[in-house]
Amino acid sequence: MTKRRVVITGMGVVSPFGVGSKKLWDNVVAGKSAVSKIENMEDMSGHTVLIGGEIKESVFNPIDYFEPKEAKRLDKFLQYAIVAAREAVEDSGINKSDIDPYRFGVIVGSAAGGFHTIEKSYAAMLQKGPTKCSPYTIPMLITDMGAGKISIEFGAKGVNKAVVTACATSAHCIGDAFRAIQYDEADAVIAGGSEAAICTIGLGAFTAAKTLSKRNDEPEKASRPYDKDRDGFVMAEGAGILVLEELEHAKRRGAKIYAEIVGFGQTGDAYDVVAPCPDGSSAAKAMEFALKDAQIKPEDVQYINTHGTSTHLGDIAESLAIAKVFGDRIKNPNLKVSSTKSETGHMLGASGAAESVICINSILNNIVPPTINLENIDEEVANLNYVPNKAEKTPVNIALTNSFGFGGHNAVLIYKKYI
Repeated sequence: MTKRRVVITGMGVVSPFGVGSKKLWDNVVAGKSAVSKIENMEDMSGHTVLIGGEIKESVFNPIDYFEPKEAKRLDKFLQYAIVAAREAVEDSGINKSDIDPYRFGVIVGSAAGGFHTIEKSYAAMLQKGPTKCSPYTIPMLITDMGAGKISIEFGAKGVNKAVVTACATSAHCIGDAFRAIQYDEADAVIAGGSEAAICTIGLGAFTAAKTLSKRNDEPEKASRPYDKDRDGFVMAEGAGILVLEELEHAKRRGAKIYAEIVGFGQTGDAYDVVAPCPDGSSAAKAMEFALKDAQIKPEDVQYINTHGTSTHLGDIAESLAIAKVFGDRIKNPNLKVSSTKSETGHMLGASGAAESVICINSILNNIVPPTINLENIDEEVANLNYVPNKAEKTPVNIALTNSFGFGGHNAVLIYKKYI
């Protein structure tokens, strides 16, 4: 069976920089940090981590996008998912008259789901009794509801599900959408992820796990992948959504085509629930699978947007995996790698989709965004060109993005310039 070609025709983002994929790209290329003191949490007492890639109320007011009653029935992660999907679908220009609804799918996930709703509902139950929470509690908190709400809004009756693989969630969602179109199960799929876990349970639990940076006095410098002074990742929130479409279907309706998705690789570490496999062997294998799927060689890739969370073990393992597959900067001097989590913080399950948007823009603009706050490279990371602190203008025909999640979930996506 000949696999069908799949292209990207729409992009949507809600990030700490605000609403819109262009805002994400412009700020990331400029090397600006979205990390700041947390403002939206009412009670920060007892917390030792006070910073995050938070979506401020000044850049996202739900009343601008939803009726007040509807907004109250949507957890933040659902609000972000729907708004990002609206941008992506509008950007794609696709409408109900263009497609059989049973060939139009939605695969949108979340690592955490409705953490805000869980907190509020449990507090209400403790104060008033076990049934005294909103009747909308369950559909507000379950992780599949982003896919459900988006499908309802756009009349998409095809494949409909939510992949949940921690911080690899949206990359797996995009990968599954890619496969569904390749194998003729759909003609177009809205895919990605959304996250809103900056709340007491999210911030407190990640702090207890000793994974977060405590650089509270310099929030904009807290996310510093590959730097020897890094002390953990910075939690962020937001959503990234793509519209994937079969090439001939997109061409028939005259859609603009941003890029082609050509490769997807996935593996499991089978090592630890939190720590990555130290030698990066399973991450390397996922990249090899993606290259094989794309039918390209390592030297064909010009840019890798790394998972690069700013944790000691994670940064080292991923860099070793990249060097194993692609060679170090001596063997492969044309390869550029950077972590844009240095600018955005870590958007957890939304990261893979948001970073896919960045990869696609890198291809469109022939610019590699920087890894900011990289002042003293850790001697333990592999010898790669991490594009420190300033974007580089360079031809980018093929870009790869890595996403790795707690539980040992590895997902790799490859995008190519459409010709």
